[in-house]
Amino acid sequence: MLFKTTLFIAFGGAIGAVGRFFFSNLFYDIFGRNFPYGTLAVNIVGSLLIGFFYVVFVEKMTLGPDLRTFIIVGMFGAFTTFSTFSLETLLLIQQGNTLKALLNVILSVILCLFACWLGMILSRI
Repeated sequence: MLFKTTLFIAFGGAIGAVGRFFFSNLFYDIFGRNFPYGTLAVNIVGSLLIGFFYVVFVEKMTLGPDLRTFIIVGMFGAFTTFSTFSLETLLLIQQGNTLKALLNVILSVILCLFACWLGMILSRI
């Protein structure tokens, strides 16, 4: 079972990663590279799509776990992890865990920026 689930995630992830590459580069070609337009567009569209399909697949129709994993975790997870972050944060809010949602936003932004900076510093040593 774990192997099959892993394959669904891997195949979905390949589609999502390639989609991210082409989609973000389309925005860079149009708007230039003086601002992360491509990444911003991917994060916004990915968040929109994961929210839309989560409701469609989980709440409106009973999509099998394999296909749901292929699309939600694989495709959208690889298209942008920001979409997963957005979904998990929104679900916390909807479950009444507003403080946890706010903590997730603050910690994710601050700690991830710090970790990225630290990684850059460590790679230059």
